[in-house]
Amino acid sequence: MTAAENVCYTLINVPMDSEPPSEISLKNDLEKGDVKSKTEALKKVIIMILNGEKLPGLLMTIIRFVLPLQDHTIKKLLLVFWEIVPKTTPDGRLLHEMILVCDAYRKDLQHPNEFIRGSTLRFLCKLKEAELLEPLMPAIRACLEHRHSYVRRNAVLAIYTIYRNFEHLIPDAPELIHDFLVDEKDASCKRNAFMMLIHADQDRALDYLSTCIDQVQTFGDILQLVIVELIYKACHANPSERARFIRCIYNLLQSSSPAVKYEAAGTLVTLSSAPTAIKAAAQCYIDLIIKESDNNVKLIVLDRLIELKEHPAHERVLQDLVMDILRVLSTPDLEVRKKTLQLALDLVSSRNVEELVIVLKKEVIKTNNVSEHEDTDKYRQLLVRTLHSCSVRFPDMAANVIPVLMEFLSDNNEAAAADVLEFVREAIQRFDNLRMLIVEKMLEVFHAIKSVKIYRGALWILGEYCSTKEDIQSVMTEIRRSLGEIPIVESEIKKEAGELKPEEEITVGPVQKLVTEMGTYATQSALSSSRPTKKEEDRPPLRGFLLDGDFFVAASLATTLTKIALRYVALVQEKKKQNSFVAEAMLLMATILHLGKSSLPKKPITDDDVDRISLCLKVLSECSPLMNDIFNKECRQSLSHMLSAKLEEEKLSQKKESEKRNVTVQPDDPISFMQLTAKNEMNCKEDQFQLSLLAAMGNTQRKEAADPLASKLNKVTQLTGFSDPVYAEAYVHVNQYDIVLDVLVVNQTSDTLQNCTLELATLGDLKLVEKPSPLTLAPHDFANIKANVKVASTENGIIFGNIVYDVSGAASDRNCVVLSDIHIDIMDYIQPATCTDAEFRQMWAEFEWENKVTVNTNMIDLNDYLRHILKSTNMKCLTPEKALSGYCGFMAANLYARSIFGEDALANVSIEKPIHQGPDAAVTGHIRIRAKSQGMALSLGDKINLSQKKTSI
Repeated sequence: MTAAENVCYTLINVPMDSEPPSEISLKNDLEKGDVKSKTEALKKVIIMILNGEKLPGLLMTIIRFVLPLQDHTIKKLLLVFWEIVPKTTPDGRLLHEMILVCDAYRKDLQHPNEFIRGSTLRFLCKLKEAELLEPLMPAIRACLEHRHSYVRRNAVLAIYTIYRNFEHLIPDAPELIHDFLVDEKDASCKRNAFMMLIHADQDRALDYLSTCIDQVQTFGDILQLVIVELIYKACHANPSERARFIRCIYNLLQSSSPAVKYEAAGTLVTLSSAPTAIKAAAQCYIDLIIKESDNNVKLIVLDRLIELKEHPAHERVLQDLVMDILRVLSTPDLEVRKKTLQLALDLVSSRNVEELVIVLKKEVIKTNNVSEHEDTDKYRQLLVRTLHSCSVRFPDMAANVIPVLMEFLSDNNEAAAADVLEFVREAIQRFDNLRMLIVEKMLEVFHAIKSVKIYRGALWILGEYCSTKEDIQSVMTEIRRSLGEIPIVESEIKKEAGELKPEEEITVGPVQKLVTEMGTYATQSALSSSRPTKKEEDRPPLRGFLLDGDFFVAASLATTLTKIALRYVALVQEKKKQNSFVAEAMLLMATILHLGKSSLPKKPITDDDVDRISLCLKVLSECSPLMNDIFNKECRQSLSHMLSAKLEEEKLSQKKESEKRNVTVQPDDPISFMQLTAKNEMNCKEDQFQLSLLAAMGNTQRKEAADPLASKLNKVTQLTGFSDPVYAEAYVHVNQYDIVLDVLVVNQTSDTLQNCTLELATLGDLKLVEKPSPLTLAPHDFANIKANVKVASTENGIIFGNIVYDVSGAASDRNCVVLSDIHIDIMDYIQPATCTDAEFRQMWAEFEWENKVTVNTNMIDLNDYLRHILKSTNMKCLTPEKALSGYCGFMAANLYARSIFGEDALANVSIEKPIHQGPDAAVTGHIRIRAKSQGMALSLGDKINLSQKKTSI
């Protein structure tokens, strides 16, 4: 076994720049130096032994001159020294000198100072030589009765490790510790003793717990945690024990320690699926989320609640706790609120939807009053979307929700107002009985809308759903009020001319003063700065949008006017009134066209908008039945088709989710016996404590390929050539935010290589955690060196470096072998994710880094190519399946993914099949990638380019 493969208990930081001292100078310091120089010399000896030096000549020197010293620092260093020094001869027999060491430690175990006794007992836990431990057993037993708890708790640990490794040395350990536990009062000693009994003799541990089960609530939290672990393990191994201990777990849910409550709730859920148990555990989780201040804790416990919900039987119990779950909304963190709202929405039923809506309405009103927090607007959006989903699922609630939400159409935050508008549009189409209410409310808030996008949407809704004569008249009144005085051009020119004179008169006084100080230009600047502000104050909203050059809203207005005019003609029989209304609508369109062509707006009207308004004028002048159908029926049908397609898609995804969750058992399904199940099939029967420990260590069992060895070998990178004096290869293990490099180094020469050091450097957002320690390699020997790299963001990282070493006995400089680069694959950090179309468009506009990749493949089918891209980039296609079905020679799709660091990646695939080149022509086109960071955009582009080249037909 090489030095590098030994289990390491003690980590020592080695200064790399120091020169290794000679054995003679060290011997001199250890023999004749004072305490300080002996301490320094001992430290150097420890570092040299850790680096692979043997130094057998110093062993007797240290025993004679250092071991008898009573200095605490030296005693502590000696513990480290005896842990790492070779204690056996090459043939495996214990060195004779070790008898002297053993005697010294027997004296230390009887030392009056409790620190020396305790630290010696801790050291004995690490010894693996039974011959050394045997003479010390009476002294270790005696330490169990020491007055100080530090000594007693370390004595328990020493007895536990000795019993586990060499049972013959202390065969009565479980009985001894059980008696000790009964009389012990200190919490930490009881915890260690109880933990030993759990692992060494579970029956004794259970017997002890049975005697004190009523006092469990009075124990300290460290002991309570170990009791929870014991109950879990006992019931896991023997389910008949559940009835005996489940009451104890219920009591521990009331513990004062949050950690105990969390573990007890998790254990209770695994032990019992009774509704009362699930309810108690869920209630405990909710209390933890509310009381704990750390957002990470809140998110972890929320995840446990979401896991509970996934079980169909538990979901019904959680539905009764929806109102308790909503108490979590008092947390200001947006991520916690997002998860809470999603969970509440998944659990809501017809029984509690009314209460849920009341709470959400209160929360929405609260956000209106609070504006100092940056996440308030996003939180309001979340609330609006949740209310939207509630109203779609439970139509009876829509009437309560709509009046509150429609107040937010005039909100300054465009995103929240857009969500409200989308909800209103869906509600007015779906619920006929609410149309009157929505139109009435819309007319109330119409004049207060500040955003042009929302204004356009509101115009469309009013034009589409105003069905009575009075509503149509009200819409026309609101439009006239919002447009101001017409004709616009003439009134604006008059205003210019009319305001010029009084404004000069107003500014005449101050102007003369300014002229004397600053020159004649002061008059002009004063006049131009004061005029527009006054005009903008009086300007009606629609007029303001038009003068700013936003004529798209004018095209939308023209459509609305056409719809209401055609409807008015159908409703009113009187010819005069018909003509009057149509003429008014045409006048408004004409005056907007005139304004667009004039020089008054900041931007002139576009040709598209001119065409649209002209078309509407033509439709109104002719009033043909065909156009009437198109404007008043086809538009609504298009919306209806879109909403039904959206609903169908949602139902399909919900169906898939429910199919995943529903555990259906067929009559002819095989019965699984726990004793006969394969290891990978025991996921529900696995030890949760063991799983969480493995997850923390990064050793989670992932689903490997059919041949597990093959999949592991895929991650091995060869770093040097077979003919190099030192051969090296690395196994790259990616564990979320860490990369562990396990480098195998082989000495292929007949020389001993000293100070063999693996030197690594990184490129990209990678950071080397610590430098690997130097090694000494015997001829044809090998060793494993581990290096940890921290990852900070998603971009292609490169690890490069070399191996440097000295050849023993050679006078030449240090030798160096350069290693091949290790490329870190970003696919380990990218996961498919979903977002709405609006969010996608918003991110597409915001992200500044774009990478355009030209399609270069030999695939001939568009759908196959898209599937290949999705597989190779881990992205999710947001474009619905229906939109991609069929064949028309070209395809456009939006893709989205999110990294584990929270970075978003967007892609737009635009591909076509050039038909003129024949049926075997390859797919052509572009993929545009957008991301917030340059590294992400470039890395994804490289990945796509690489995967295209690897493609085969």
